[in-house]
Amino acid sequence: MKSHKYLYSAARIAIAFAVFAVGQPVLSANGQGYPGDAQATQNWSAWGGTVGVRWNRDLAGDLGLTIERPSGMLPELSWREHERFELRQAGSLEFNVGNGNLQSFAGGSLQARGGYVLKSAAGDIDLTDFRIRTRENDPLVLDLVGADGQAWFYIDRLMYEIVEDNRILAVREMDLRISRALAVRLGHPEVADWAIADMQMTTQVLHQGSGAEPNGGGVYDWHGTQVAGQPAGTVYQADLFMQVFTPQYSRCLGCTGVSPNSQVVFTPSSTLRNNVNNGSPAATIPGDPMGTSTALWTADIPWYQKFSGTFAPYGNDQHPYLIWNMYRINPDGSIDQIGRSGVKHAFLTTNQGCASGHGTNSHVLGRQCSDTYGTGNNDSNNDLGPRSEIIPATNQWGRCGSIYDTNCDGNSNSSGNTSYSQRLIVAESQIASASNPGASYLFESWYLAREDINIYNSMATKSVTPSWTGSIWNIGTGTNYRLGSAFDRWFELAVPVSTKVEQELASAEGHVKVGVKVFDLGGGAWRYDYVVMNYDFARAFTEGSEPNLRVVHNFGFDRFSLPVAAGINISSLNFSDGDMDSGNDWTASSAGGNVTWTAPANPNPPANTPAVLNPLNWGTLYRFSFVANGPSGPGSASLHIAQSGLPASLSTTLLVPVNDVIFAHGFESP
Repeated sequence: MKSHKYLYSAARIAIAFAVFAVGQPVLSANGQGYPGDAQATQNWSAWGGTVGVRWNRDLAGDLGLTIERPSGMLPELSWREHERFELRQAGSLEFNVGNGNLQSFAGGSLQARGGYVLKSAAGDIDLTDFRIRTRENDPLVLDLVGADGQAWFYIDRLMYEIVEDNRILAVREMDLRISRALAVRLGHPEVADWAIADMQMTTQVLHQGSGAEPNGGGVYDWHGTQVAGQPAGTVYQADLFMQVFTPQYSRCLGCTGVSPNSQVVFTPSSTLRNNVNNGSPAATIPGDPMGTSTALWTADIPWYQKFSGTFAPYGNDQHPYLIWNMYRINPDGSIDQIGRSGVKHAFLTTNQGCASGHGTNSHVLGRQCSDTYGTGNNDSNNDLGPRSEIIPATNQWGRCGSIYDTNCDGNSNSSGNTSYSQRLIVAESQIASASNPGASYLFESWYLAREDINIYNSMATKSVTPSWTGSIWNIGTGTNYRLGSAFDRWFELAVPVSTKVEQELASAEGHVKVGVKVFDLGGGAWRYDYVVMNYDFARAFTEGSEPNLRVVHNFGFDRFSLPVAAGINISSLNFSDGDMDSGNDWTASSAGGNVTWTAPANPNPPANTPAVLNPLNWGTLYRFSFVANGPSGPGSASLHIAQSGLPASLSTTLLVPVNDVIFAHGFESP
């Protein structure tokens, strides 16, 4: 049975949407909120409709909370699996709208019919007929109030649309977070401000105030469009930035604190910002070395929900994607990618802090606009898919045959995901301090948008510190935020090495970075650590074309090879893909003047798919290491592409072991 997920007709999408994401402030370079367009506002109000809650019951259980069966629940779940309740047509939620965007809440409350009782050792919390109330001292946050009048939870990162000719205020997603008082009551003060559920709300506009008309039109500056009044060839360019993200523990299966067989899930809340440039360079992310775009004219970015129709500029439902990864930096200076997520399909842009006249359509990201996807939003089963469906260098989704359109009829089916599908999962033994003394960790979050001219500023990293509390894993909110990848941070680490070299391989098929660090172990022995980060390289095999594109496979590389000089002895050959599955490890061999790692063969490959398992695909880092009795000199490293075609391999000059002293200083030491 196929079902449509918020399927809009072209006429409805033409409505002047009003969108805002609340609870994630956008700041200018001086720390103040962006003024946007000066336009008078007059209160709007809304009442009635429905509200939905999708609890993270796994996390609740880890915190000692039992969520009793809801009372008064409506019979059908939402598409995103929210348990739904009616909202009373009594009282109202008041809010301000300006320039087509919801600016703030102004007062009032809405009350549900029905709700929950939460039980814990610290006592019950009665959320029957819970109330959603504006917070007096913060117009961008709502409190969720129980029968006792206490706000044990609060709501932020709301994603709004005013639709149906301004008759409906639709909150597509919002995070429900634990108050500090509740965290202390539960005996887990560290979980204050954690997302424990996500919610949605559809409520009827009771009174329309001013501000619905956006100060902007329906003509968009798509990537590659000529800039009016500028010399021929001066075009708008897409360049997104990762503005900020915050990782959080979501759940664990089989956790004891040290188990190698456990599954620990972490999920971020991620905010991007579109380039601010309008003819001259300015910092989009102030203070970051990568924070200023080389694109002097900012392109608008399409942001259409999957299955919502076909739209300019690509004749499909183009939208960005999000992924996230986790890495361990080992005490010996090596790096392992220990966790990687699936793909989050974006569906709505919140358009915060936009430049004047921009951000007037909730499915087009305008100049200077920001967009936030909250923790619960990024943990939604029916928005996540496998990386194997994406052509990463072009950011095209193979909808046909995907988990959302299994029979390729153009209608959405449920994904079949569980709460452990398409998530970033690590084993406890990969992050436990007892198993990894002296290790440090990096969390990485990416946005991917079509035709983005700089993929590296669309990703960012933070240092995190995993700790086991006895029932949950806490990694904190992260520190040392920086644009760029974990590979770059590993490469620049100040560790005692004899020398190091980094190379980028960039083409129309994608971007790869290869790095080597050579560690002098003394006694005439050197350890060579090679790290290959495949950012977005794939030689995909496809069928059909957009919007009915099918991605048969999007494999990257299946072999890594290095020359070894005669007389050099190789030992301690090592391979790391970080997945705890030794059965899919690449095998190493040293023969014929080369050391080579090869992906395992697939004896029964699907049609039109290379006969390999565990290729080095996009968004993935592999490490290759050995010990040699020779110092380093320049040599050619080769990455073989799994799918046939030209070129068959990518090559670059790195450091390899040599036995001739004249080559030992082919590169300068750092």
